[in-house]
This record gives sequence, structure tokens and C-alpha cells, in this order.
Amino acid sequence: MESIEYLWRDRKRRLGLPLSFTRYALSEDRLFCETGFLNLKSDEVLLYRVQDLELTMTLGQRIFGVGTVCVHSSDKSMPHLDLKNVKHPREVKELIHRNVEEAKNRRRMRATELLSQDDGPSYHDGDELDFDDDGCDAD
Repeated sequence: MESIEYLWRDRKRRLGLPLSFTRYALSEDRLFCETGFLNLKSDEVLLYRVQDLELTMTLGQRIFGVGTVCVHSSDKSMPHLDLKNVKHPREVKELIHRNVEEAKNRRRMRATELLSQDDGPSYHDGDELDFDDDGCDAD
């Protein structure tokens, strides 16, 4: 069985202390959230599916040196994941961002990410493309 190497790990904090049963972790390709003490629930988001990151820090969070990193993804089971009250939230957000970019580059997702089905050229019934020998559209 393969062991996962974590790049970052933390717990949800209360009053700046890790007094919670919510744990977060980041590997090179996934973001994990595990909650519970007796009954555990474990969720994960594949990094290449992350679409946006957001950082919020209330006054109380700033006093205790924590913040919330909001992860928006195209994952069906976990489209929104809040990493609540994590220590050093700016650094965590940047670490996630760098690993998201690396995961997308490994999967070569740059071109396909920007295009949706509605953005491409549309050809209606009866429209025909006539190509000459070099593959260019001949008008």
C-alpha cells in the first residue's frame, strides 16, 4: 500500500489553538479534509479541478493569526471546500495555488480549461466546410 507524502497539514483552530477534530492536508495532487472523532468523514478534491481560491480573514481571525481559505472546484461531490481557521492562511493559499498550477500543467489542461462547448465555432445544419488539399478552408 502506497503512503501519501503531504506537503502541508493543519487542523481547524479555535481561538488560535488546534482544538478541533477537523484536519486538512495537501499532497501534490489532492487536497484532503477529514472531520470527526468517532465517526470519520474524509473528503478530497483533485487539484487540477480547482478553479478559484479565496482568502477571508475576519478581525477575530487576524487577532489569532488564522484565516479561511475557500477552494472553489469543478468537483461534483465537493464544489466548495473551506479550510477554516488555518494558521498562516496567505502562505497556505499560495502553496495550494502553486500545486494547482503544477497539477494542471502535468495534465496539460491550459488550453482546454479556457474553452467550453459554447465558446467554440458552431456549425449549423446545412453549413459545410470545404477544405482544399492543404486542410485550409476554401471560400
